[in-house]
Amino acid sequence: MFSCVKAYEDQNYSALKRACLRRKVLFEDPHFPATDDSLYYRGTPGPTVRWKRPKDICEDPRLFVDGISSHDLHQGQVGNCWFVAACSSLASRESLWQKVIPDWKEQEWDPEKPDAYAGIFHFHFWRFGEWVDVVIDDRLPTVNNQLIYCHSNSRNEFWCALVEKAYAKLAGCYQALDGGNTADALVDFTGGVSEPIDLTEGDFAHDEAKRSQLFERVLKVHSRGGLISASIKAVTAADMEARLACGLVKGHAYAVTDVRKVRLGHGLLAFFKSEKLDMIRLRNPWGEREWNGPWSDTSEEWQKVSKSEREKMGVTVQDDGEFWMTFEDLCRYFTDIIKCRLINTSYLSIHKTWEEARLRGAWTRHEDPRQNRSGGCINHKDTFFQNPQYIFEVKKPEDEVLICIQQRPKRSTRREGKGENLAIGFDIYKVEENRQYRMHSLQHKAASSIYINSRSVFLRTEQPEGRYVIIPTTFEPGHTGEFLLRVFTDVPSNCRELRLDEPPRTCWSSLCGYPQQVTQVHVLGAAGLKDSPTGANSYVIIKCEGDKVRSAVQKGTSTPEYNVKGIFYRKKPGQPITIQIWNHRVLKDEFLGQVQLKADPDDLQALHTLHLRDRSSRQPSDLPGTVAVHILSSASLTAV
Repeated sequence: MFSCVKAYEDQNYSALKRACLRRKVLFEDPHFPATDDSLYYRGTPGPTVRWKRPKDICEDPRLFVDGISSHDLHQGQVGNCWFVAACSSLASRESLWQKVIPDWKEQEWDPEKPDAYAGIFHFHFWRFGEWVDVVIDDRLPTVNNQLIYCHSNSRNEFWCALVEKAYAKLAGCYQALDGGNTADALVDFTGGVSEPIDLTEGDFAHDEAKRSQLFERVLKVHSRGGLISASIKAVTAADMEARLACGLVKGHAYAVTDVRKVRLGHGLLAFFKSEKLDMIRLRNPWGEREWNGPWSDTSEEWQKVSKSEREKMGVTVQDDGEFWMTFEDLCRYFTDIIKCRLINTSYLSIHKTWEEARLRGAWTRHEDPRQNRSGGCINHKDTFFQNPQYIFEVKKPEDEVLICIQQRPKRSTRREGKGENLAIGFDIYKVEENRQYRMHSLQHKAASSIYINSRSVFLRTEQPEGRYVIIPTTFEPGHTGEFLLRVFTDVPSNCRELRLDEPPRTCWSSLCGYPQQVTQVHVLGAAGLKDSPTGANSYVIIKCEGDKVRSAVQKGTSTPEYNVKGIFYRKKPGQPITIQIWNHRVLKDEFLGQVQLKADPDDLQALHTLHLRDRSSRQPSDLPGTVAVHILSSASLTAV
């Protein structure tokens, strides 16, 4: 994974460290200097900040003291509980923090070799589809010799302060971390996909079946190495960080550090009774102030759990900010959960393997409507289809599809001000089975995301077999920016961008002809087909000028619903379109009948119900059954 890590700002850690050691100087980062510009993008500084190296803050500085733990972290003065919560989650996953903090043994202070220290560190973050290596010096902002931002319980432990500095460098400055988004940090630490869940809107507190289903999904994400956080929405400014009677804090991100089904009872009785409770462990980034309801540290509910089970769960009675609660109480008191799934694309894994398509795109503005790619959302019908379009296929009878769109992160600096996200989202349309060119008219909407001004938008959806077009958009037309589209399916989806509006003209067009007309054929279904004892196992084929589209087999019915569409660019509009229905058999398929249509643009009747006929070219005779077809034809090739 890290063979292709890209050096941020073209700073090569190894070369810079060697140069410092050779010159016997401590590294000073010219790209993130120890000045107010690295602290703030606007406003005047507060108390006088002094930048100090760890050796000037304490004796015997270390990257880690007694290993790494979610208990190491405290928030500091900037409103970045979201980042600290993400770090708490990260600290509980060795395989993940070792990716973010590479070669940690090599980076650790070595008291026996003080001359090998150069005041330089580097960290890996996943940004916009690639891992970047961020180099920093070890100068940290302090007031009265105390770290003012994220810091550790141990005065001489610096991993979290240094990771935060590298992340602030990516964001533009420390102030840019104020009031950010936990989901973004979880993605940047893992390269995973974050899925936000609104617990209030989903009414999980009262719907036991939905809650149980959600717990299983949260448990699966946790057990497969994903990261999770929870929060309580603050509706007003006064709500921010207000403490509730139950001990929880509003507008505050909590890290989920464990998820498990807890066995109730003692001894053999517990084993045979097998009553289990859905439980979740959370941590407050402040490192204090805990939940004081049922199953809190000192509550009597713990008497229902055996001592061995309590030890296994690591239950303590300290006010260390970490506590257990039932999943039902979590759904009652919290408003949001963020699940960051690590999408497994390895064929060697025992777990479900996903196929990922990753494409970069951009919303760009152009005066020519055909070249404009910033059309806004569906509210802007005149320009909506001018947005970028991506086609993908679902190749199973039904498949779960995960889609994530991420806009390029914007830095907040003194020169450029605060980097604001655009409001973004996407719609998904089920289209013709043979579509190769861009959409120009509305089709069946299969799914759509929310529109929100967050860095990424995620959707999980179940879709039947077929071809689909994703249209990612900004909410308003004319907004520009880059984005990354990620599509995950069970089998390869052949996802690609649709760039052309119509078939291209080539040097052969004058010889072979160029399409005069476009026709969309939508076969809805059939009725009264020739019956068999078990019903027909029928399918439909649409044929036009050598091109054909075939539906899936509809089993055991004489009134099948095909719902299959084809689009045809016709060089010889005089030639009819043929629709045939066949009965699927083991040895040889049986012809059940066909219809032929001229599909003239002047035909105002769109829906046709036609009798099936045989294939006789002279005097075709009727066969049992009718077929319902919706036809749309136009002399303008960009009408459909």
